[in-house]
Amino acid sequence: MDHHAYRYALAERLAESELPFAPAELAARRRRVHEAMQTAGLEALLLTDPADIFYLTGYHTFEVSVHVCLVVSAERLVLQVPSIEVGPAVVTAAVDEILDYRWEGIGEVIEPLIDILAPYQSIGLDAFGAGLRFGVIRELQARLGAGRFRDDGGELLDRIRIVKTPAELDCLRESARITAAGLRAAEAIIVPGVTDNAVAAEGSRAMLAAGSEFMSLQPIVTVGRRIGTIHVNHKRQVIERDDPVFLEFGSAFQRYTAPMMRTAVAGLASAEMQALRDVCRGMFEALCDAMRPGASFDDAAQAAEAVLAPHIERVFFSGVFGYAVGAQFPPSWVEGTGYIARGQYAEFATDMVFHLPLCLRLPGQWGVGMSDTVRVTPEGGAPLTNNTYQL
Repeated sequence: MDHHAYRYALAERLAESELPFAPAELAARRRRVHEAMQTAGLEALLLTDPADIFYLTGYHTFEVSVHVCLVVSAERLVLQVPSIEVGPAVVTAAVDEILDYRWEGIGEVIEPLIDILAPYQSIGLDAFGAGLRFGVIRELQARLGAGRFRDDGGELLDRIRIVKTPAELDCLRESARITAAGLRAAEAIIVPGVTDNAVAAEGSRAMLAAGSEFMSLQPIVTVGRRIGTIHVNHKRQVIERDDPVFLEFGSAFQRYTAPMMRTAVAGLASAEMQALRDVCRGMFEALCDAMRPGASFDDAAQAAEAVLAPHIERVFFSGVFGYAVGAQFPPSWVEGTGYIARGQYAEFATDMVFHLPLCLRLPGQWGVGMSDTVRVTPEGGAPLTNNTYQL
């Protein structure tokens, strides 16, 4: 059978059988988006970011490199997928229509999209988001007119997605539990002579055994002076006595990730390591105190900067004290809907959730990283993860 016949045969038995959320939860999300569209004067959205599509429909797959899009209007949801993604579309997505094209025939996506979008005069795009292919939007704008398309669709979704529903918070709590299991297992085997790969493997095993799906980022493990280089990973490095070992793990539960950083020492932590641990803890406490509804992201960044200031000439810090997390797909668990950093003036609201990646690096020497995933409450930030902030 071809992919069209496959879709119909599968739908007879398994349509929407693997929805990640109850239909009422997805309906409430769509209602909020429709209301926001009406306020913004948008008749339709053309979404290509896998996480945005998941948020509204439940559609998920490990293959996120292909063209997939969702057309959202007041009348219906239309999901366009390649032939190899028909199965996930049928079993995981709640939509009104599925359009499938040959995996190898990307040019086939244009005519169906023209037909769907033609009635709408104001169509929102996420111009800075993942998955929007230049060739596709170029053809759509050439055929329908560039004036129909607006680039504020992503911002509209971001404002909604950054505040988590109770069902989303439950998923993040479950991810936090699984992430902690992975970190405990990985730390338990950290001794001189073990490799960073072995530590990463044990953490991965534990998280998968505890219920994690495929993760948006692999476990991150670095040792000694390699910690001083941001965004490198395990590479067959043997742990020596008294080496610090940096770990950053994030399991996936219904695609939601609550990451956590820990730093262990294969022996005794030096006084300097303990001092940087104290700085991480101080920044964490300052951030949690500042993360209150109505305060700006910039306000919280300034509070953390005050703790970091005496050390800033000696250590490297990324400049981002927190980033929103929720549902995501490879290559990152960063949701992209908000950042706690200087110059970011959006305001906190109850039930926003941020990972606070507090890692201080001495270039070419070592580093200390500690973090929690934190929910915004009226009283400030409340951790969903359970970091001890001990080396």
